[in-house]
Amino acid sequence: MPTHQQRLRHTTLPGKHFAVLDPATGEAFGEAPDQHPDDLDAIVGRAHEAWLGWRADPDARTAALRTAADAVEAAGPDLAPLLTREQGKPLAESCQEVARTAARLRYFADLTPRTELIADGRPVHSEIRWRPLGPVAGIVPWNFPLQLASAKFAPALAAGNTMVLKPSPSTPLATRLLADVVSTALPEGVLTIVTGREPLGARLASHPGIRHVTFTGSIPTGRTVARDAAASLARVTLELGGNDAAVLLEDVDVQQITDRLFWAAFRNCGQVCMAVKRVYAPARIHAHVVEALAQRARATVVGPGLDPGTQMGPVNNAAQLARVEDHTAQALADGGRAASGGRRLNRPGYFFAPTILADVPAHSPVVTQEQFGPVLPVLPYRNLDEAIEAVNGTGFGLGGSVWGSDLDRAAEVAGRLDCGTAWINHHAELSLAQPFAGAKESGVGVAGGPWGLYGNLRPFVVHRPQEPYQ
Repeated sequence: MPTHQQRLRHTTLPGKHFAVLDPATGEAFGEAPDQHPDDLDAIVGRAHEAWLGWRADPDARTAALRTAADAVEAAGPDLAPLLTREQGKPLAESCQEVARTAARLRYFADLTPRTELIADGRPVHSEIRWRPLGPVAGIVPWNFPLQLASAKFAPALAAGNTMVLKPSPSTPLATRLLADVVSTALPEGVLTIVTGREPLGARLASHPGIRHVTFTGSIPTGRTVARDAAASLARVTLELGGNDAAVLLEDVDVQQITDRLFWAAFRNCGQVCMAVKRVYAPARIHAHVVEALAQRARATVVGPGLDPGTQMGPVNNAAQLARVEDHTAQALADGGRAASGGRRLNRPGYFFAPTILADVPAHSPVVTQEQFGPVLPVLPYRNLDEAIEAVNGTGFGLGGSVWGSDLDRAAEVAGRLDCGTAWINHHAELSLAQPFAGAKESGVGVAGGPWGLYGNLRPFVVHRPQEPYQ
């Protein structure tokens, strides 16, 4: 029997294709269809036809999504290496991403909307029912292609919608394979993947047949997606950039937290929207924090994700590597110093040494913007109120964390962070059952948990009198 990858190769669409690069070498290793925006009319039309049947049977949807979750797990030996090959992350992290994808499918398979009675004192039986929206669109970035794809299609399909899914041109192959695997459990047209370069995404977001656009990516692109979706008054859910801060308190045990804090910043080569991207440490222990993190950075094994000993892979693409280099160079020009790293590694591919920066002024772009790579500035503070003001003084508001031995005090400080999620003594750990939303420019709408399901539904209210003609 052919594998999923073999079937996918035999079902490749005719026409133009674009190359997919391995970030560990910078060389092409595969290709994906470069679909034309005009193809979307037929694709969205088929999604609408499939929706008419898919929306009608919640029990069938539950069974199908459970079957899809089993299929994803079974396809893990194909999915994980392909994900590492095009994204760059270590194979162990790709395996975790596949497992998380299957778990999300199971979670939403068992989550169903409930009819709610309205008790307002009137002699009328009023209830809220929930209806799916229709065909919806998901637009996914390259840092967690499978996990973020499932974060979009699992709640959408569980709610009774159909989805047209567009991955990043940097990472289309594993997502195409995932869609192939999941679709073995679904009626035709319920989940469709389209791959290609712009203006494919813009046309999808503005298509009049799409009723909800859910996007994960940068703030500037999110604004563009919102404008495109407004053309047809489609609903939008935007999970945008972050510049998460970690605030260390005076009583923090630096030795205890160093490894956890380091990986909160450098997992997936720092390419995580809610990674720690700046650290604020009390001036008294600032040098100690810098050196502890720098030692951990210097000990990190950087290499191709498929190598068994690799702990951190390459940056995903050349454009992102250039951004990381520019931010680091500007920080050094502004007077900062690299306690570790600070340079691109002299080898093929898009490798950058894990970098800890000290003495960086607060106005440097590596502090005020989202570097999205293996670079972490550590800033000293003398007054906690001023540190909190600096943490909150950006347009970002995705997450943040507070680190200290007194948990009650740490919780009080965490409550002062202006963000969607705050953690204490860890960072970027999410349950499938919790809401995930950003404050300020970091997002619009809510993903995760029941909130993610209801974001894919619309209320339908039925009023029924207790007596005829009442």
